[in-house]
This record gives sequence, C-alpha cells and structure tokens, in this order.
Amino acid sequence: MSVEDSAWDLSPPLPSELGDREVPQDGKHLEGRRVALMIAGGIAAMKTPLLARALRRQGAEVTAFMSQEASRYVAEDALAWSTARPVVKRLSAQAEHLSDAAPFDVYLLPQATYNTINKMAQGIADGVLTSTLASALGRMERGLSAVLVAATMHGTMHNSILTGSLQKLQKMGVRLVPPRPGYGKHNIPADEVLVAEVCRAASRSPLRGRRILVTGGPTPVAIDNVRRIVPRFRGRLGIEITRDLYLRGAEPLLIHGDGARHPPSFLPFRVARSFDDYRRWVLDTLAEGDWLAGIFSAAVADYRPTAVASGKIPSGEHLQLELVPTPKVIAEVRQAHPDLHMITFKYQEQVSHQQLMDIARQRLRDYQAVVANRGEETAAGGPQVAWFLERQGEPQRLEGKPEIARHLADYLENCLAPP
Repeated sequence: MSVEDSAWDLSPPLPSELGDREVPQDGKHLEGRRVALMIAGGIAAMKTPLLARALRRQGAEVTAFMSQEASRYVAEDALAWSTARPVVKRLSAQAEHLSDAAPFDVYLLPQATYNTINKMAQGIADGVLTSTLASALGRMERGLSAVLVAATMHGTMHNSILTGSLQKLQKMGVRLVPPRPGYGKHNIPADEVLVAEVCRAASRSPLRGRRILVTGGPTPVAIDNVRRIVPRFRGRLGIEITRDLYLRGAEPLLIHGDGARHPPSFLPFRVARSFDDYRRWVLDTLAEGDWLAGIFSAAVADYRPTAVASGKIPSGEHLQLELVPTPKVIAEVRQAHPDLHMITFKYQEQVSHQQLMDIARQRLRDYQAVVANRGEETAAGGPQVAWFLERQGEPQRLEGKPEIARHLADYLENCLAPP
C-alpha cells in the first residue's frame, strides 16, 4: 500500500454498535467470571488499563484494586474507564477487600513488586492491596478462588529473600506466571499470556488437565538442501484449536509443520521441519502417555521426491522430479492406537458438496469425527467454511477458524470428558 493509499481523507469513523467503554468480544472463556486486577506501585502499572480491556474481551467482569503507590504510575480514571467499574483505592465500611457479596474467581497481580510479594508471604495486610490479597489467599486455600502473580522488578532485587517468598507462595497454591525477561529485568508478561493464564485458572471445563494432541501446518518434503515442496496451508487453524483448548485448561500439544505462521510462545508446541519429523513426532508422542484425543488438522504432504539431491541443485536448469506417495500418518496412528478418539480433516477441490459429504462419511468408518471442506465453498479472503460430521447426526456448518476451534472443543467436552 502506497503512502497515498493509506492517507486519511478526513472522513469521520464509521458508526459502531459498541458503547464508548464496551469492548469487542474475542471469546467467552471468562464469561460470568469476576477478576480482581491488583495493581502495585511499579512502572508497569501504566500497562494495566489495556490488560483490563483484554480480560473483558474474554467476557470477564474486572474490578481494579490499586495501592497508593500505584497512583504514581496509572490514573484512577484510566482504570475506571478501562474496567467500566469504580476503582478500589481505599477500604471503607463496605469491606471491599473481602468481597463477600460478589466474590472474585481470580485475583491477578500482574506486576508484583518486591515489597508486595514479600508482604504477601509474611502475612502483612497494611493497605488496600495487601489486605485484599490476604483475603484472596484465604479464599484460595479453601478452593474458592485462584491467585496469580507475576514478579516484575530489576534483576538486582532478585535475591534469596524474594526467592524464599515466591517459593512459600507457590507452595501455598499461588500460581506464578513467568515474567518476561529483558534488559536485566523481570517485565510484565504480554497481555495475551496473562489473559490465557487467567482463563485457565478460572476454567471449569471437563477438559482441564486432559492431554490432547493437535497437529497443524504444512509438512515440507525436501528436494535438495535448500528447496522444499510445501503445501500452501500455513497452520492458523491448528494454532486456533490449540489456543482454545489451552484456555479451557486442557494440556494440548501442537505438532506444527514448518510454515509461515508461528504459534504464540505461551502455547505448548513443537515445530516439525519436515514430513519425516512430523511422522516420527506424532507416533512417538502418542506412544508416550494417556491422550484423551487427537485432532489432525495438519496439511500433510501426500508426495515426496524419490531421492533428495545433496547440496543445492544448480539453478537455471530443467528439473524433472519423480514423486512417490508418502505414508498415511493418520492410518498409522489408527493402527497403533485403535482406541484413540480421532478428529481428522479432509480438504477437497473440484467436487460437489454432496461428493464432499460422501467422502467424509466414508472416512467416518475409521475415525470418530471429520472436518470436511472444499475450496469452492470458501470465498477468496473470506472466513474458512467447513462441515463437522460425526457418526450420528447431521453435518454442521462452521464458518471461521475461531468457530471451528470452539466447536471441536465443545464436542470433546460433550462426548469425551467425564462430568
């Protein structure tokens, strides 16, 4: 896009159905959950208004509690606007720190200072923040709430006193979110990391703690040392599926083919650089332990050259390749693990919708569920259109990768996980 194309023409913004303090919804993982956003007196407090809105995009009701020191780094009005709720900055006869009338599901201290961490560990409750955290720890020990802490401070303050306090809090049940290292400091984690950890802590999904293998992305096959044949799909759906499962508290592992899209660092994943890596890792991983299900969305290479040239084939020459079929990894998985609940994917082009359904139903003879789609049903640049089929019931139309991922997780919750 040129500078001229991107220049503002001075026209007003398009109307929106959202109110001034409302946020667009990215998901519903925190719908009906109350989050206490605890803001200590460090420079990272300046980032907490945006974190509050990120939590609300998952449906959370967020109330900010701020210490007196925090007001040096973030304004009360900014927090009240971003949470759409009054900020608690002092305790009154309403006993805000106890929140008995409307208890919190999660207490999040995203930029915990040296002072606050050590006071928490020693049971000191001398202000709005520490008094609320003292109550939070009591609720946590009764299994009523979760407490999440991310330590943020200069590296020279990371001493044995701090380590002892963190170990004590962790032993009590506090979840320590790893800070983001950089410039000799422990920095506040990215919003998406904090939101993900809050979602996991607040989740009541029956998938919590269950291991689910997900595959995604292309699986390249080599021509020589520098050239590869790579399917055009880039693995966005596999990432979206893994993210949805992770936010529900499951223990997914994504085996991601080496493509253009890279999974976010907080998700558990391994990047398969080749078809051989992909095949080996899938089979070896499933042999390691108790897996609830496998979701196979990877664009697995169907063909490979009969031989890989050593070095680099000189450019400018006519090149003729002989290709042979690759082994069908999902068939090998089914043979090795006949009881594994498998969701497989089938992509077709130049077939009718009815032909696609017939192909998918044929596949249901070997696998419990199939996600089928064809290129003609997805408009260029538009959301992916797919059909979900299981052995009973009618095909269900799904539109967009988030909806596909959400539907698969709902399916696993309904038919696999114990109540």
